Amino acid sequence: MASETTQTEQAAVETEKEPDPDTETLRELTIRARVVLWDFDGPICRLFAGHAAEDVAVELTDWLEGHGPSGLLTRAERESLDPHVVLRAVDRRLPGSELAVELEERLTREELRAAESAMPTGYADILIQTWTAAGVRLAIATNNSARAVLTYLASRELVQCFGRHVYGRTQDLHLLKPDPDTLERALEALRTPASAALFIGDTPSDVQAAREAGVAFVGYARNERKAKLLREAGAEHVVSSLSLLLEVVRGRALEDAERVVSCTGPRRPE
Repeated sequence: MASETTQTEQAAVETEKEPDPDTETLRELTIRARVVLWDFDGPICRLFAGHAAEDVAVELTDWLEGHGPSGLLTRAERESLDPHVVLRAVDRRLPGSELAVELEERLTREELRAAESAMPTGYADILIQTWTAAGVRLAIATNNSARAVLTYLASRELVQCFGRHVYGRTQDLHLLKPDPDTLERALEALRTPASAALFIGDTPSDVQAAREAGVAFVGYARNERKAKLLREAGAEHVVSSLSLLLEVVRGRALEDAERVVSCTGPRRPE
């Protein structure tokens, strides 16, 4: 959708934009992290870039009208155009029902379809690969289907960076974030305390899940609207580009390499 913002308004937005965290702050966060947890849709890719989430929400709502009880969704839920809002609403009113199970499976199929045209988030692939090369273990903690996540990772040749550590939506829909379930499952599987982990997310529910799990949080916001929502939810560290994290991680890797050289000394001529 084309923006109607004037140049003057754009300048005002730029003036009001909160600054990114300084390099030293990000460096301290990454130094402590033996494990980095990622949300999926947002930090790693735009899952619905080529298959609009709004259309999926409408399809799910239309299906519910033909298969569910009358008045199951409120007007606000119907008009939210958010598939997860629809899914949560059904689970709240009919938890564990066949209707909720079928709705979740329909959403999974749509996410699998969306994964085929998802758009990679800038610098995400190289940041994932750089962290992996540095020996930092990675996991994904997401409200999306793990099947859709693995489909996308395979298309980007990133599966090996995460291995089996993809923790997504289950049939227990009440455990979706902001519940910290996916983060806690990841930490347990990796046998890592929350104090040694970092979580990268892009929604207020990610902020809350990290807080409840006791995990340090860095928010990713591709625009100021999203950044404002993260800060209002309590996020202290928000970046507008993953390039900032990449710069820090690469700098740390270079420092580690220099320490190795200084400890071993220069190679003697033979």
